[in-house]
Amino acid sequence: MSKGEKMQFFGAGTSRTFRPVWTAEELNLDYELVPIGPRTGETQTDEYTRLNPKQKIPVLVDGTFILTESVAICRYLINKYGGESTLYSPSDMEAHAKEDEWVAYIYGEIDETSLYVMRRHGDLKAIYGEAPQALDAARNYALKHLGVVAAHLKDKQFLVGNRFGVADIFLMSCLDWAFHYGLDLAESLKRYRNAISHREAYKRAFTRNFSGQQLEQ
Repeated sequence: MSKGEKMQFFGAGTSRTFRPVWTAEELNLDYELVPIGPRTGETQTDEYTRLNPKQKIPVLVDGTFILTESVAICRYLINKYGGESTLYSPSDMEAHAKEDEWVAYIYGEIDETSLYVMRRHGDLKAIYGEAPQALDAARNYALKHLGVVAAHLKDKQFLVGNRFGVADIFLMSCLDWAFHYGLDLAESLKRYRNAISHREAYKRAFTRNFSGQQLEQ
């Protein structure tokens, strides 16, 4: 990236666009947010399709480098711009693997196969159709796996080690999502969510990504 050139994030308004923006805020990076929304037609243009042939958000443009998918973007930002004084990433191979394990678990079991199914057949039922059985199954599945995380956090402040890291960004974004859908969170998750919500980088990222929506506790 040339001197004075800001990285760009394309996409705003969803949990998946929130995560890279939050990561950038934790790393004190200078960036531009291009607030393209999902299902608005903006992702279908020829210009955007050249950035991301999948026509999805988010997209990171860092100089000449283009990257999609929130997991990949967050990990890239930490690997390239992170340090001991910013967003924690374990240097020990086993601890790093445990962090990746939590990110994969949260994204795969709580986001993609639970909360997003609830979104598709709840908020977006006009597009994807009503599916009451799928909605109930997704809710129960989310609660099951949130229970696993709740047990892990019963005596812990963060998911991995004793410092805030990328796995916490993924979990917190899902907890906000679960709260929005009225899921009954265990006490350890309520405590964790309340503590994380006071991080200044979280508040800045939330305001930018969600256009100033009120933070709910």
